[in-house]
Amino acid sequence: MAKTRSESVEYVLKSAKDNKVKFIRLWFTDILGQLKSFAITIGELENALMEGMGFDGSSIEGYARIDESDMMALPDPDTFMVLPWRTKDDQKVARMFCDIKKPGGEQFEGDPRYVLKRMLKRAADSGYTYYVGPELEYFYFKDDKTTEFQDHGGYFDLTPRDVASDWRRETVLTLEEMGIDVEYSHHEVAPSQHEIDIRYRDALTMADNVMTYRLVVKEIALKNGIYATFMPKPVFGYNGSGMHCHQSLFKGERNSFFDPADPYHLSDTARSYIAGILKHAPEFCAVTNQWVNSYKRLVPGYEAPVYLSWARRNRSDLVRVPEYRPGKENATRIELRSPDPACNPYLAFAVMLAAGMEGIEKKYQAPAPVEENVYEMSEKERHARGIETLPGTLEEAIRLMEQSGLVRATLGEHVFNAFIENKKIEWNRYRVHVTDWERERYLPIL
Repeated sequence: MAKTRSESVEYVLKSAKDNKVKFIRLWFTDILGQLKSFAITIGELENALMEGMGFDGSSIEGYARIDESDMMALPDPDTFMVLPWRTKDDQKVARMFCDIKKPGGEQFEGDPRYVLKRMLKRAADSGYTYYVGPELEYFYFKDDKTTEFQDHGGYFDLTPRDVASDWRRETVLTLEEMGIDVEYSHHEVAPSQHEIDIRYRDALTMADNVMTYRLVVKEIALKNGIYATFMPKPVFGYNGSGMHCHQSLFKGERNSFFDPADPYHLSDTARSYIAGILKHAPEFCAVTNQWVNSYKRLVPGYEAPVYLSWARRNRSDLVRVPEYRPGKENATRIELRSPDPACNPYLAFAVMLAAGMEGIEKKYQAPAPVEENVYEMSEKERHARGIETLPGTLEEAIRLMEQSGLVRATLGEHVFNAFIENKKIEWNRYRVHVTDWERERYLPIL
């Protein structure tokens, strides 16, 4: 049975005392998914849990103007966890994720965690629980100024004296110590590229876990004298890093995506969900792939899906349906392959769910699956099959998002407008920048 908030608060107060916690870090994110934090002492913990802690929101990207900057961070006691890398003697440090409120206690609409909570409630009102299992890829480099590889392995490689496997193992052990279950960890396709897959959970818990995962990966790398990055495409000519998102809807204990009579074992609900994702993916692409660099990954030929199609085995499609295994009905799911690991997970999960729910509610019909390699089709063949593409640049993605009533309604006016304003500034700064490629290409001939 779920705990009441008062029961959770009591547990936190007792656990903090028993673990000799001295400081508690209050975590939240800005609209871009950057982790923000401030610390309180154990003496302030009970007051923080009951009333929240005030802070200045004017310096947080997408939060408040200078004349209305007072904010309150109200910790979620169910997210209390001692940080394993900050356990020195009697000065242990714990963390809790926060919901951001206005000074009067009203919900602040610019809080990305609230955006996801609001969308999850809409799904719950229809009887659904939304589960997500993301696969986050990342690179280990010498430092944050170079892209010097730390190994030259390939997909699933286990090479002698592969020091990166030790870094991954330490990361997995730290995640599990923080209550985050890990399913797999392995070397990815590119040199020095790795992946750790978190076991699927409800979307709010998973968004919190993604934020924790990214910090843990970086903390363990820093501890070992290297640098870890979730930049989508850090090295030209090599695969970029994705965040393939496995997702499903449950009603109680029953997987709403499963149908034993369907050739793909997909219910009408699942097919409409897929159709919603395919129809609205170009509109929400600016959220799931929010950086200029994201679109250096979304090009054909590097396992990054750019074509709006779906299939069972084919990894060139935007949506893949992992094959059904008898007796594993609850594992029936769809995998969206376009998001990258540098997105804001709260907003990304919210827009994916919104698109899928739109498909279900309006009974969208999914197109026929495409099992052929879409990359190898000619443009004429793709056009004949009605296969469209994701936006090719951040600018194009912004334009499509601006016109999307679905994304606007999902994010809410505050986040929608602040996000677009931020992304336009980023694009304009990039657009006027003169790159090394341009100098190398044009300076000798012009």
